[in-house]
Amino acid sequence: MAIYLSKEQKQSQKISITPQLRKSIELLHLSRFELVQRIEREIESNPFLEKDDYETDFSNQASIDDFDFDFAASESLKSSLLNQINDLNLSASDYEISESIVNSIDETGRLADSLSEIEELLDYKYAYKTIENNLINIIHKLSPSGVGFRDFKECIFLQIKKSDISDTELEIANKILYEISSDDLDECFKTLVYSGYDESDVKKTIQIIRNCDLSPGLNYEETNYIYPDLKITLESNDKISTQFVTDNFPSIVLDEEFVKETQKALKKDPNESLSKNIEEAKWLISSIRRRNDTVLKVGEMICKRQIDFLGNNPLKVSPLTNKDISDELGVHPSTISRIIKSKYIDTPKGIIPLKSFLASSVSRTRMVTPLQLMDQIKKIIDEEKNPLSDQKIVQMLNMRGFGLARRTISKYRKQLNIPSSRNR
Repeated sequence: MAIYLSKEQKQSQKISITPQLRKSIELLHLSRFELVQRIEREIESNPFLEKDDYETDFSNQASIDDFDFDFAASESLKSSLLNQINDLNLSASDYEISESIVNSIDETGRLADSLSEIEELLDYKYAYKTIENNLINIIHKLSPSGVGFRDFKECIFLQIKKSDISDTELEIANKILYEISSDDLDECFKTLVYSGYDESDVKKTIQIIRNCDLSPGLNYEETNYIYPDLKITLESNDKISTQFVTDNFPSIVLDEEFVKETQKALKKDPNESLSKNIEEAKWLISSIRRRNDTVLKVGEMICKRQIDFLGNNPLKVSPLTNKDISDELGVHPSTISRIIKSKYIDTPKGIIPLKSFLASSVSRTRMVTPLQLMDQIKKIIDEEKNPLSDQKIVQMLNMRGFGLARRTISKYRKQLNIPSSRNR
């Protein structure tokens, strides 16, 4: 067989990211604090940029050279939690699990990684149930109250358990959070009063629930590096107004006179570096404007979907995913993921990460988080007289309006380390 060389032309298409697009993506990632610091650096290095009526004092903040952006936003809370578990004289295994859990807690006090992800991080040395027991029996007992919460209901209940309330009020809180199917507090009130609970006890418990802090980690110490990008105002008729927070945000403009003078000089004596600085200045101004407009659009949509939660019902978080937002705004889900990363919103319930408003539901018909579903499965199995198959469990839950598939029950039963009906 003859072997020969030949030259061929072939057309192909591929997507490449331009340097400016890459930098625009980086801007979306930045928190407000990081973006302000980035703007400060650009103003110092680019002579064509100047501040426009902007005065603020950053003297109490960390130096840009010393600030560790990846760690500082949760350093004080994490170091405190690690110091607390150091004082508990834990076994080597419990300490290893506790340390991994603490490292997965974000600056708000929320457990940012699922227990399955922590199980994977620990190379499957410990069972899912062992990690969950450690979370419940060790981490949830640390300060501040509510730390390590997996959803807002758990955050509320952890704080209530540590508060000075009566056994009756604690029982009422448990029923509202975990037993009554409705997330409407007015409906919960009617159900409990009809069941025989004292009206004043129910009212008091509901008010305690409404007053709970949904970001307990942020109040642990003064956090100068957490700045909300957005602020909401509750208006009449259950409407929400969302604004971009302009306080302490540098407004930058192009020094037009200097640009004109420089461009005249460049016609006689071209200078690539100066030309690049002018283009960089124009790009930065427009990119920051687009970034802030996009954050506002995403925030407005999230607030519109979560109006019940932001109003006066901290139990009612509607199902919402990156895909839902991206479909409505016409952008890629990965863009939404970048936008909500490290962004905060100032609400009547305190400063809350935008990411906390996203909630996936395992049910096709109602809002059911994986944690809530596992609680339901565990209750049914604990109360069974004869072992119930996954199909029987799904039928029982679907009769209550859950709208689940059998494989969903099987998946979360296995996460609970509960054997199948044949092995129970």
